[in-house]
Amino acid sequence: MPWREFVLLSGLLFVHAMGLGAWFVPLATVLDAHGLQSIKPYAFATSAIAALISPLIFGGMADRHFAPVRVLRWVCAATGLAVALAGFGIQQHLNPWLVLALIQLQALCLAPTWSLSSSIVLGRLNNPQRQFGSIRAFGTLGWMTGCWIVSALRADASTSACYTAAIFWGLVAAYTFLLPAVPPLQSAAPLTWREMFGLDALALLKIRDHRVVFLTAALFSIPLAAFYPFTPTHLHEFGLERTSAWMSLGQVTEIITMVALARLLGFWRIKWSLAAGLGFGLIRYALCAMNSKSWVLIGVTLHGFAFTMFFITAQIYVDQRLDPAYRARGQALYTVMVSGLGNLFGYLGTGWWFRACRRGGTEDWTLFWGVLAGVITIVLLWFMFTYRGRGKQTSQPANPA
Repeated sequence: MPWREFVLLSGLLFVHAMGLGAWFVPLATVLDAHGLQSIKPYAFATSAIAALISPLIFGGMADRHFAPVRVLRWVCAATGLAVALAGFGIQQHLNPWLVLALIQLQALCLAPTWSLSSSIVLGRLNNPQRQFGSIRAFGTLGWMTGCWIVSALRADASTSACYTAAIFWGLVAAYTFLLPAVPPLQSAAPLTWREMFGLDALALLKIRDHRVVFLTAALFSIPLAAFYPFTPTHLHEFGLERTSAWMSLGQVTEIITMVALARLLGFWRIKWSLAAGLGFGLIRYALCAMNSKSWVLIGVTLHGFAFTMFFITAQIYVDQRLDPAYRARGQALYTVMVSGLGNLFGYLGTGWWFRACRRGGTEDWTLFWGVLAGVITIVLLWFMFTYRGRGKQTSQPANPA
């Protein structure tokens, strides 16, 4: 790959992830600091509701009607404005339900952005299995940088984090002008209502392995959804104030794993990489259930292994096994399953479980994390018995129809 192409694509994921990290990681502590604990599970669930709607629509647009770069530019600009409005609502102590509506607005704008960026990057790679990991590592660096900037500004519990994230989203929109506007692979023929809403991508689930990977990703996302809303709260109880920076420990191992991913996938079947990600997720929550500062921090550090080995490998799987004309919609369907269905049940379910684990005004962290570790165990066993795969030979893209 030419170095200029590598720099452009890496830079896209870097600035994009800065906006994600600066908004998503401090959100829990910002809501706590402004007396909005009651809407916290619903605030995180807004991203799941949005992910059920936005990605497939915009993925279909990017596949069939507009250049993906142009679609990304529009939604990133809208996301920056919506994030600033949500921060303003929190700062002005507006009605909690109005604040929740503003957070839902930004979630609708934000939801399709990562799948669009991923499809743009993957579409420019000759060998995604070998090239994507090193480029995706810059996204992790961007996430860490966004968290570090928020903590450096002492904005972990301040609406300044929201305004900082809004600036980053403006940078992403501006950055897209540096990228070539590659036209969509399919012609802009009149769309059916199924194509307009991206529902034709559901045909991908007719294929057994596709179905298993998508469903496993959704099921794994349910217990995983507890990580960002409740781990900062757990760390805060141990006296750790700059929680956004401490949470970035997981991104250190994420980068290490992404750099090594090409070599790992060279001699491992995709099945074993996905299973390893599930296993690390199980170990992480088991360590958090031990309820000591050291073990929780080790558990946070293991996040990178769990995330990369499963979710990044799954993205590569989607790119390799699908017809290129379905690439954006395939990534969008993956986003719907993970960030939509998985996170919707995850944020609401773990929010309910968190309240159920309160004993005399204090949290029973051992019970909370222990049960979630048990759920991951069930998901891991189901995946191992249902996924077949194609052996060590990487499969060629196949038309889902």
